[in-house]
Amino acid sequence: MTQKDIDMIDKILDGESVGYAYVYTDGNRCSESFVFDMTPENIANFISKHQTGVEKIVLTDMVDRLILNTIGGVIDNCPNQELCKNIISLLPLIQTGEGQPEKFPIVTKAVYDEYCIWEDQMVTLAEISML
Repeated sequence: MTQKDIDMIDKILDGESVGYAYVYTDGNRCSESFVFDMTPENIANFISKHQTGVEKIVLTDMVDRLILNTIGGVIDNCPNQELCKNIISLLPLIQTGEGQPEKFPIVTKAVYDEYCIWEDQMVTLAEISML
């Protein structure tokens, strides 16, 4: 884990709706997983970036409750209809090239998990030093 990864995760955790993105390229097998702030803009950019060669995408909150899933690049299920409306308004612009895909803070779930272990160790060391 690099300092750049730590800085990126700090930016992500400053968000209000951090969650997981699972990308499936081979049936029911997750091939990649990511962590980012689940804003409508970030979700639309993520879907657009992963629209080819992907069977489905599943986005969840930090306790794995469904935010949205896609099948073949099309939104299949989005329990929060207001969020869905916002994403749908942004998605076509990005997919057709009218709007530019924006970069946003994102890391792999493996890097995020490594960060969580590191953070726990730092907290433990701080607590031990106070004894």
